[in-house]
Amino acid sequence: GSEMCIRDSHMITINCQSSIKLEGEKILYFDPLQRDTTHDADYIFITHTHWDHFSKEDIQKVRKDTTKIIGPQDILGKSLALGFGREDIILLRPYEEIELGDIHVKTVPAYNLNKDFHPKVNEWLGYVLTMEGTTYYIAGDTDALEENKTLACDMAFLPIGGTYTMTAAEAASFANELKPKVVVPIHYGLVVGDVKDLNQFSSLLNKEIQLEIKIGKN
Repeated sequence: GSEMCIRDSHMITINCQSSIKLEGEKILYFDPLQRDTTHDADYIFITHTHWDHFSKEDIQKVRKDTTKIIGPQDILGKSLALGFGREDIILLRPYEEIELGDIHVKTVPAYNLNKDFHPKVNEWLGYVLTMEGTTYYIAGDTDALEENKTLACDMAFLPIGGTYTMTAAEAASFANELKPKVVVPIHYGLVVGDVKDLNQFSSLLNKEIQLEIKIGKN
């Protein structure tokens, strides 16, 4: 029922893939892709440097003069090349914590277990972010990692498309262990994964967890 809703004022939009926009007192983007030109980002978070997560064109569309870009070590050269000053590029590794004003950011690993697309050695990232009283887990491109199953979060953004990430079934099982209040499936419908994956994910998800479908609804 409605009492399950997270009581917060944040607007969440996902236009495709893992391209998430969180709007509170600050405007945050994660892996912006195929976005409109808005030049309104306070912070751009990058999970890893694959083309559909580090899109140069879309970073330029949402950034403004004061935007900070946050990501793994390998965004440095690419971000400098886009004209970011070194002081506006924040490089992180898994298991680091920083404060961005009132936003608390903790990084966690994001990698593949039995496939080679996202090697652990790259130190690519998921983010656990607390803003205005709500904790969000943005998983990045990852499998269902044992070390992430105990994260505390209100809302989890989990990839379900398979091939490059966990499958819908693996994602549902992971979500059921994670027990967020709300789960938002991502990373389907563009490169891999479709409505069948969404339906499978939905059918396997514990009923106490609220499912919010954001892709294709905005």
